Amino acid sequence: MAAGISVKHGLLHNKTSLYRALHRQISPSSVCLQRAAGVQRVRAASSATTDSQTYCMELVRSRDYDGYVSSLLLPEEARRSSLALRAFNVELAQVKDSVSQKTIGLMRMQFWKAAIEEIYRDEPPNQPVSAELWRAVRKHYLTKRWLLRIITERETGLDDRAYRNLQELETYSENTQSSLIYLLLECLGLKNVHADHAASHIGKAQGIVTCLRATPYHSSRRKVYLPMDVCMLHGASQEDFIRGSREQNVRDVVYDIASQAHVHLQHARSFSNNVPKAANLAFLQTVVLEDYLQRVRRADFDIFHPSLKNRNPLVPFQLYLRSWKKSY
Repeated sequence: MAAGISVKHGLLHNKTSLYRALHRQISPSSVCLQRAAGVQRVRAASSATTDSQTYCMELVRSRDYDGYVSSLLLPEEARRSSLALRAFNVELAQVKDSVSQKTIGLMRMQFWKAAIEEIYRDEPPNQPVSAELWRAVRKHYLTKRWLLRIITERETGLDDRAYRNLQELETYSENTQSSLIYLLLECLGLKNVHADHAASHIGKAQGIVTCLRATPYHSSRRKVYLPMDVCMLHGASQEDFIRGSREQNVRDVVYDIASQAHVHLQHARSFSNNVPKAANLAFLQTVVLEDYLQRVRRADFDIFHPSLKNRNPLVPFQLYLRSWKKSY
């Protein structure tokens, strides 16, 4: 009995000593400091997340307004990831115009290739778009192949030359614009072969229309990227575009290229009966493509017509209406 009491007394004594020791080492003031430090770390992390989200949103809003509106019309769980993907696309797209030497552009592309590898190792670079892209990858398990394919194709575009033929422009569009749509479908949680086929054609149409829309800007900088085979077919030279010619042969070039974009839109719609309704939200850009093709047709395919310089103010409303109907 005495031994048992002694043992209990020893345990109590040890507990009391341990409590006193801990009380001396962790005073209320130190606990408060630790809590404050923890709160500051949480706030700092939250602030960084908010900053990267805001950065991506503003980048897309200023450089890809139609894509910005389309992203806002997506379900909440996909909206932020869509903006991250579009910001990533903008970052790559503006490399060509923002560097004076191809070598610098290649270095930028190499940074993004390394960034993608680091993102998939859960070690994203300290860069706003990378941070948001990492979040999107973790949330939706995005396919790395599509991201790398966009970078690789944008890298080939640094050669700064016209497309040899229409097929080369379509390939470029498939590897950039279509890959982006595949990723948007993944953000919506969709894997459907018919949706993928539609996405492929919509991406090609978007790449072709983007090339047409950018022609006046590029021509002002004495650059022409329109397919050479179509230009040669109608006897239109690069100089014709550089000086803003509105002759019939230039219009014929625009007509042929615009017609191919229209064909891809029609092909995409041929899958509509088999495409899940939810996937249509990833195809909202068809509204923008239709709007441009209609306006260039009204301008009699004069790509330098003043009416094509301004954005149609009704497009955001049309995008909303299409998202409500869930059609493309």
